[in-house]
Amino acid sequence: MEKRSEYHFRYPPNIHELDLATMVSMYRARGEPRKAPPGTYLACAITRKLLKEGKWWFGLYYSQSSWNSLLTKHSEGYPLTEYELNILGLVKVLSDEPPHRDYVEKNCGTIPKLAYLIVNDLKQFGFMSEDEQGFLTIEYRGEKALDGISRRIYEKRFTADLLSGLKDRLGEDIFKFSQKSSSEQTSLF
Repeated sequence: MEKRSEYHFRYPPNIHELDLATMVSMYRARGEPRKAPPGTYLACAITRKLLKEGKWWFGLYYSQSSWNSLLTKHSEGYPLTEYELNILGLVKVLSDEPPHRDYVEKNCGTIPKLAYLIVNDLKQFGFMSEDEQGFLTIEYRGEKALDGISRRIYEKRFTADLLSGLKDRLGEDIFKFSQKSSSEQTSLF
């Protein structure tokens, strides 16, 4: 599926070069307000306007209004990226047999150490849950957030074909929904 918009948060393309301690530090500091040192200014990555204070995202700065405009519907303030879409999408697609955390982290399209951080945050925000054996389940709030980032990037609600970038890695069969149509469901009456 072709992307319709690039107007969303994105991790740096060379994030894999960071050691774990630096990555964790930068990941945890995303969204924090930062002030320019006296006599200097920051520039907003979207508007290019000079700022005295901006929200920080892996070395980039955003004005509060630009930051707010990048947040997607139902994200509850969480800055969603394509990797969060992939993680939530994989868990949703595989909901009939919930996927193990290790599987999702290795197959979501980013490096496992970043995926580990993302999965932890998605759980903390209540978008997903994990049982004692490490199997992941998407929650209602996660489905709403997933639709929000899907609409931002692809201008449509989430469907399995939006994970097309992962099909080569995981195989075509994994993306076939096993949902029964209403005509196949047995009547309870």
